[in-house]
Amino acid sequence: MNVLVIGNGGREHAIVHALAKSPLVDKMYCMKGNAGIAELAECVDVDYCDVKAVGDWVDAHPDVEYTVIAPDDPLALGLADELEGRGHRVFGPNKAAAQIEASKSFAKQLMKKYGIPTAAYEVFDDYDKALAYVRGGKFPVVLKADGLALGKGVLICETLAEAEQGLRQIMLDKAFGAAGNKVVVEEFLQGKEFTPGEEVSVLTFTDGKTIVPMLASCDHKRALDGDKGLNTGGMGTFTPCPFYSQEIADEVMQNILLPTVHAMNAEGRPFKGVLYCGLMRTPEGMKVVEYNARFGDPETQVVLPMLKTDLMEIFQAITDERLADINIEWEQGACVCVVLASGGYPQKYEKGKPIEIGALDEDVILYHAGTARKDGALVTSGGRVLGVCAKGATVAEARKKAYANIQKIKFEGMQYRSDIGIKYNAGV
Repeated sequence: MNVLVIGNGGREHAIVHALAKSPLVDKMYCMKGNAGIAELAECVDVDYCDVKAVGDWVDAHPDVEYTVIAPDDPLALGLADELEGRGHRVFGPNKAAAQIEASKSFAKQLMKKYGIPTAAYEVFDDYDKALAYVRGGKFPVVLKADGLALGKGVLICETLAEAEQGLRQIMLDKAFGAAGNKVVVEEFLQGKEFTPGEEVSVLTFTDGKTIVPMLASCDHKRALDGDKGLNTGGMGTFTPCPFYSQEIADEVMQNILLPTVHAMNAEGRPFKGVLYCGLMRTPEGMKVVEYNARFGDPETQVVLPMLKTDLMEIFQAITDERLADINIEWEQGACVCVVLASGGYPQKYEKGKPIEIGALDEDVILYHAGTARKDGALVTSGGRVLGVCAKGATVAEARKKAYANIQKIKFEGMQYRSDIGIKYNAGV
């Protein structure tokens, strides 16, 4: 069949790359795509946040039999509803279900109502009340813009001065736009060993009845080595997570995944697609940091290369609510992805820098994120430019291979973290 993939980043390149292996897939389109995706799919220049325009395009291309919606924005805007309403087959949750990511206050209230473990919190739409609350609270504290903010609407504030500045930034200066009309003020979760940041990302396939977790992975959100610097969309990731034992996986299934899917059903918002759970290991057990309503970026870049089962087969089973009939298998070993970013990211950065790529090792995958073609030449076109992805028997082996191949890639201002894959002693 012919398939349309919505999105233009590294996650979408990973999805397109996986679908290209499927005997069920003939031709692929991607809206809007990037230079790497263009090697596997026909790129379509339509604004995928204009749900009517996307619907009109799909109507006008009856050869497209299936659409995969990857980013958060079009899901939150109801693109799945629009396409399904026009009689098209879609992968991705509807608008009501996508609220689990589109509104952090909705997600927190859902967890509170159904007893799903998460950090204590309060929600404010009034700046003065939020300010009074943090002035009477403990530190560190976490501030979250309620809406979608490209993965950057979360501020970890070590002091009252930082929290005051953060509230101004979110609620008054509107650094994250309308996403900051409401703010969630949340307790800072300590790790189990009373160290910050014992986090793990668990992506799951679900058709609203059956839940199949993917391999657990560890993201690196901060811009600089040692988890310093500003929050980004993600500077790299690896799988497996060293501390994510079968015992913890069972705890997460019973206390978080099953209750979340059941809660969404009980609320009349059945969730079909990929449910992402950002989790923290704490002294009280595993707790939810955040939900996403889609594949994570850059987690997808290490999870999908390890998938042995046909991704298109899984997608269709979810659409048809027969996920229980599919046996999903994974490769043994490890995978590491290091993001190469533009100089200045996640703040101001320049685009249009020529990219030079040498002969990479055969088993290394180069996922394009912010790339484009200009006069035939490959150039940068975003903050996160490329993801260098390598597999190995261990995280240490995969990590070594990824960093060796980074040396073969150049563009002006290129920045990356040198410590991807050593969290929790994984790559040591």
